[in-house]
This record gives sequence, structure tokens and C-alpha cells, in this order.
Amino acid sequence: MRSTHRITTRVITAMLCTAALAATCGLAACGSSQTSSSGASTSKRTDFVLGGLFPETGSLSYVAPAQMAAFKLAAQDINAAGGVLGKSITTTIADVSDADHADQNTAGLQSVLSKNPSVIVGNPSSGVVKNTYHEAEGSKVVMISNGATAASLSGISDYFYRTVPPDTVQGAVLADTIAQDGVQKLAIACFNDEAGNGIRDVVVKHLQSAGVDIVYGEKESFDPTEKNFSSLASSIKASNPDAVLVITFDQTVPLIKSLSSVGVNTKHLYFFDGNMSDYSKTLDAGMLEGDKGTVPGAIATAEFRKRLKTIDSSLTTYTFSAETYDAVVLAALAAQKGGSTDSGTVKDNLASVSGTDGGTKCTSYRACITALKNGKDITYSGLAGIGPFNTKHDPSSASIGVFTYDASNLPQFDHSQTGKVS
Repeated sequence: MRSTHRITTRVITAMLCTAALAATCGLAACGSSQTSSSGASTSKRTDFVLGGLFPETGSLSYVAPAQMAAFKLAAQDINAAGGVLGKSITTTIADVSDADHADQNTAGLQSVLSKNPSVIVGNPSSGVVKNTYHEAEGSKVVMISNGATAASLSGISDYFYRTVPPDTVQGAVLADTIAQDGVQKLAIACFNDEAGNGIRDVVVKHLQSAGVDIVYGEKESFDPTEKNFSSLASSIKASNPDAVLVITFDQTVPLIKSLSSVGVNTKHLYFFDGNMSDYSKTLDAGMLEGDKGTVPGAIATAEFRKRLKTIDSSLTTYTFSAETYDAVVLAALAAQKGGSTDSGTVKDNLASVSGTDGGTKCTSYRACITALKNGKDITYSGLAGIGPFNTKHDPSSASIGVFTYDASNLPQFDHSQTGKVS
């Protein structure tokens, strides 16, 4: 997510740098893995340690449960299929909160790095990734984000991959949706965050090219910790927009209530993946009826949701769960293909198992590992439906779902568009 993602059961669904890290056993040199400055393995390692960084606290905490469930389910499936290099994998998870909690970003990453992970899956926040990838890279540990969509992350490091497309793809689809609806004057309520500013800038560029007037919010943004939105709502009302694009996370409900209180038509709103959620219990019925929004990535199927509930029966949203699952499987397959579980080997084989070299298409870890053991190249075609990694370590293609809110304030899937990543 520009920092993340949020969809309901029914349809879908964030600085480190401290010397204390070295005290956790040298990290890049601890355990059984030894890596050179290039990240290549100098001794075969066979224990696959799966690290996970999730926002269990903070403004993105609502997306953590489904992602953690998908992380655990993928590990379970991998072990059921024989593990990696014939050994069961182990897992370690830490909370990194959101981008406004730098200390927790650092502490969470250090906790996972101290376990000498083969890979780190997460975080779904672009802001948290920005705060953490340098340290992971310095420790020569590959990080696969399951939800960070900031365009600025493309090609940012040899050790950074993601299973979601950059904002350039979702932003274009969201802008097209707004323009095709006939909006002539758009106001934007955007929080000042890597996630918010990134998607806002893409949308603005596309809409201005389409002749849509941005009457408020082209450059303005608000503090993510803001609690009182009366002034913002009044400014938006004064701009006399046809519609409002709401780019927020957990600020969404109070902002919408403030907009309504000053007379803004809340049935002319647009959303992005960070706030596409179930508002049936938090907003008056019909308040969002007809509103639209976009979500990058795959829609969790009924069967996948059912399996996730065997891990966590309380799940109600499934944001980036498919992307989390696929990140785990891709990393395990990369280690299997490379014959070692050190992170350098995982990094060097991720693109190949995603399909950049072509090969046998396989849709599960079990099927893919069988093909690898038979000496075949593979193309893992997983739950997220992404294309092979490109040279910037982004998916080469991905789907963007378009949703419409019903009278109960629930987002209902309308259609999807497949976008190519340049």
C-alpha cells in the first residue's frame, strides 16, 4: 500500500540504522549462512528461515491479521509438500507498526534479522519499506513487500522485490474511472505520507491530461495524525467539487463524517486500496452508495478465504493476503531452485521462478517443486495473478480491481483491468 490495503470478507479487502543490530550476532555472518559482498553464497545452507514484518499496531493494523494468516498458511503448505531442500521451514514474525513509528520499524526489523532469515516478507507499507530496506540490504537479506506500491520503490535495491504493482498502474485505472464517470471538478483529501502523495500525484497527472480540473488537493495534504477534519472539510466544500477523492487510512470515517456535516455529497466519493473497506457498521446506511474505488492485486477467492480462516477464524478483511502467500512461495521456490537457503541465493533466483526464463507453469508449491526436482524451469502462477518480475523487481503485469459501494456501504466487485508495469 502506498502504505497499504483494506477490503472486506465479502469482496476483497508501514528508519533504521543502529549499531545494536551488529550486536545481534553480526547478522550477515551469523548462523550457517556465509555471504560474500555480492550476496552470493560461499557455503551451502539448508535451513530456510522465513521472516515476516507486519503492522500489528498502528494505522495499518487492520490489514495485519489476513497477511499473517496467509504467511502462516503458505509456510504450512510448503512444509506439507516436503519443505525446502528436504527440510521443514521455520518462521519468525515481528510487529513494525506504521511509518509514524520509526522506533518500532527498527525494533521489528532487528528482531527478525537476529534470526538470520533467508527472506523477509513484508512490510505492506511503502513508508515502512523506505525506513527499513537499507538495513536489510546492508545485511544482505532480501525483502519482498506484499503491499508497498510507491512508484519510487521500483528498482530501489537488488535486495527488494514486491508482489504488487507500483502506484503508476492503480493510479491510471483510478483516474480513468473518475474521468469516465464524467467528473469535471475533483477535490482530493490526501494525507501527507509516501502512500498518499504517491497515488495522488499519479491520479492528478492522468486527470489533468484528461481535462479534469483539480479544484482542491493537487498539492495540499494533511498530517496523518490529524483528528479534527472540520477545516479540511470546509475547504473542500468551498472548492465546489463534483466529487472527492479520499486518500486516507484510518482517518477515513471521521473525514467522511466531517464532509457530510458541511454538506459535501458523500455519494460522489472515490477511494483507493488503503481505505476500500466495509463501512456498514461505521457509517449510516446508504452514505456511500454508488461510490467507487480501486484495489491493486488479486481478490481473495472463496476457497482461499476458507483456508485462511483455518489459521485465523476471526478474519473479516483479506487485504494483500494473496500477495503475501505468493511472496512466501516464490522465496521458497527460489531457494529450492538455487540449492541453498541463504538470502543471496533466494535473491538470485526469484526472477527465474516467477517466470522470467519461461518454463513449466505451476500453480502450487507442490507442483512447482516437483518440476524443479525434474530439472525444469518454472513459472509460478500464484494467487495474486502477477506477471514475472521485471528488471526493477516489480511484477511485469498485475490486475486492478474496480469496486462500487452498495446501499449497505459494502464494496462490491465490478470489474478488473490488467495493467502492464513499465
